[in-house]
Amino acid sequence: MISTEKFYFYCGMFRTIKNLLALFTGSPPAASRTDLPETLKLIFSRRSCRSFASGDISPEDIEAILDAGRFAPSTVNLQTWSFITFDRPQWQQTFERPIPFKGAYAVVICADQNRLSELFSDFAETPAINMSFAIFNAGIAAMNMNLAAEALGIQSIMLSETGRTGLLDTAFLVEKLGLPEGVLPLTTLVLGRSTLKLPGIPPRQPRAAVVMPQRYQPECKDMLRDWFDQMFIGFKIGHPLSNFDKQLAFYRKKMLEAEQTVRRYFGR
Repeated sequence: MISTEKFYFYCGMFRTIKNLLALFTGSPPAASRTDLPETLKLIFSRRSCRSFASGDISPEDIEAILDAGRFAPSTVNLQTWSFITFDRPQWQQTFERPIPFKGAYAVVICADQNRLSELFSDFAETPAINMSFAIFNAGIAAMNMNLAAEALGIQSIMLSETGRTGLLDTAFLVEKLGLPEGVLPLTTLVLGRSTLKLPGIPPRQPRAAVVMPQRYQPECKDMLRDWFDQMFIGFKIGHPLSNFDKQLAFYRKKMLEAEQTVRRYFGR
């Protein structure tokens, strides 16, 4: 009969091994179906790319990706987004460094209430709802462009901080891009081509913790421990010389700074 200490030790080891394997073997059950349409196969196979090749993207493909963003669905068809585009020389000129991960093209995707402010002046009375809709709509447009790129054989990544490229660096981007009041930089979509085989699926929260039949299930939060452990293991594998707690502290600092900027900038 094993001791209590050994029992918990073995339980911890088993859990660690299980979560380590989940980093490389996890996939949604639907992905194993043989009758999936191509669109769903693309969604399940999409990965964020952090190493792009030196080649360019054709203007026709760029146009198609941007149009996919323009034609995304939006609340009451308000299309509350704007896309600020950069090729390599334009990004270098603006930010004095290359596009992150040596990307070929970048699109700063903004939630934009400014363009409609004169057409819908009555909306001034509902600023929180306006911004919520704008962020929601711009997020849909960003995902549309991401999937359009994948369909064209172009890899991508959406950044919120790396290279000062999104919401966590709002003050910096407001200055660099001349953003007027009511325009919030959410993320930068970096595009390019890569010959690297992308890694396994990053850990996903369990279906039972996300899909809640009929009403909200507060106890679902108790199911997230394995997912959190998988995130920690994945970070240690990808950043063996980094400290997870220090990285979290770094992001918390940036989030607090961004929180103050957004509150001040939008006056909400």
